[in-house]
Amino acid sequence: MQLSPESEAIVRATAGVVAEHAEEITKVFYPAMFAAHPELLRVFNRANQAVGEQPKALAASVVAFAVQLIDPDAPDFTPVMRRIAHKHVSLGIQARQYTIVGHHLLDAVGTVLGDAVTAEVRAAWDEVYWLFGVSLIAEEAKLYAQGGTDPEHPWREYRVVERFEESDDVFSLLLAPVAGEVPSHHTGQYVAIAVDLPDGSRQPRQYTISSGPRGDSLRVTVKRVRGTAGTPDGQVSTWLYENATPGTVLDVSQPSGDVVLDGSDQPLVLVSAGIGITPVAAILEDLSRRQPQRTVRLFHADRAHDSHALYSSLRRQVLAMDDARAQNWYETDAETAPTLHPARAGFMDLADVELPDDATVFMCGPLPFMRVSRATLMARGIPSERIHYEVFGPDLWAQNPEGAAA
Repeated sequence: MQLSPESEAIVRATAGVVAEHAEEITKVFYPAMFAAHPELLRVFNRANQAVGEQPKALAASVVAFAVQLIDPDAPDFTPVMRRIAHKHVSLGIQARQYTIVGHHLLDAVGTVLGDAVTAEVRAAWDEVYWLFGVSLIAEEAKLYAQGGTDPEHPWREYRVVERFEESDDVFSLLLAPVAGEVPSHHTGQYVAIAVDLPDGSRQPRQYTISSGPRGDSLRVTVKRVRGTAGTPDGQVSTWLYENATPGTVLDVSQPSGDVVLDGSDQPLVLVSAGIGITPVAAILEDLSRRQPQRTVRLFHADRAHDSHALYSSLRRQVLAMDDARAQNWYETDAETAPTLHPARAGFMDLADVELPDDATVFMCGPLPFMRVSRATLMARGIPSERIHYEVFGPDLWAQNPEGAAA
């Protein structure tokens, strides 16, 4: 995949100024697109729009893709492309929507950069966008086909079979398809749940499948997001907290996600914080059934033992395995927490923990937490390519994980 020679020369000459104004461009782009196509508000996460995460993620992705086209030494964009495609499939993005996005994105470039955007410059960046878009469309078509999903009808009805209160603000839902079977999926993947809110809007949110593959059902674990410092409560998590009881029917996407448990027997290090425990729970449930002999080290940080979601099931799974150990860090009550292994007080510090040789690492939690954890693990000799991570929401790290970990 490459640009035409004419476009490549123009992109080389203008990439710097576009990158410099990329976030400003996306801030113009999104409001204009939603004004013209309000139906897309049912697809995009309004909370991520409000705090600016989605514009930043789009800006970083398009610039990183353009840089790869003009710089043969740039990092391979394929892993980022694959991750974006999985996110899009979980949200039911359709190929025809790329035309809408492209039109408004190029208009925004013209609005921000003004007279600098000649017809030739616009054509060159239009070519960049469509190379980007066509690559995603192809990858998403493949994922839809593998999941047996018609892109025109991406949502499937699931009924809440059971609900479990994990802590004050965390609950799990056991979901079963109203018709048919749960699509085959990999441990560590997630689904989106779309709900119709009281104000008439519709919003999707992504939740990790917190159980291993079961065939007839899947479990998601949801943290009710409470607003702080004047920010509102989470719309979807609050709706689910108040309304998702046994018998409730929900619209659920096909399972997606590229951070999944492999089939090897290499040692695993699982690093999580807060609700980031959900993919770890799925991995441990799967391993305790299929590979109970596999070496696993679980490191988790939380506010307190009472807020440590899924602790009881995690404890059972650790005890069921031959060589699994867990270490927790709690900001409060660490000394008195009734944990399998004495908890440590304060924030997680991986500088002195025991790490198995040749381990593969899976991380999930807030970005600042993962940056620090990744840097510590790399300083201890674990190569970056063996450290995998999952982000809830737009991935602001994928475009430059090396720099982010510095």
